[in-house]
Amino acid sequence: MKKLMYCLVLLFAISTATTAQTKRKKINKTEREWKQLLSPEQFRILRKAGTEARFSSPLNKNYKKGIYVCAACKTPLYKSEHKYDSRSGWPSFDREIKGNVSFDVDYKIGYARTELKCATCDGHLGHSFSDGPRETTGKRHCINGVALKFIPRK
Repeated sequence: MKKLMYCLVLLFAISTATTAQTKRKKINKTEREWKQLLSPEQFRILRKAGTEARFSSPLNKNYKKGIYVCAACKTPLYKSEHKYDSRSGWPSFDREIKGNVSFDVDYKIGYARTELKCATCDGHLGHSFSDGPRETTGKRHCINGVALKFIPRK
């Protein structure tokens, strides 16, 4: 029963993300173009769905007011007011900016996880889990800091 509920949630997330994606213009670049644009670590994370080391991102402890954008295409992804300390070692948010993050299913470690991608450039951001703050959404968007750039509020 638990697996069935999880599958239904994933299907809903994917269908919702697909609807949002059709409204935005996609950025399509070749692998060579992405390699020229991104640092090697950004390329590994964003284009090859890698994971940065825990506690390695300075954005993990950043609580300044502002917005987090995709490091590859500058699409606004997360607002600072939705960031919290999950103690996981990665920047965590309880929700995305609607329509700017897409959801996919990832089986890379042997079971289904909800993968988060930039809806504009399809860059891999991280994963979503259901162990976030219960007083808000209950979601934890566990994001690779190297996939983000922080723009402080003026």
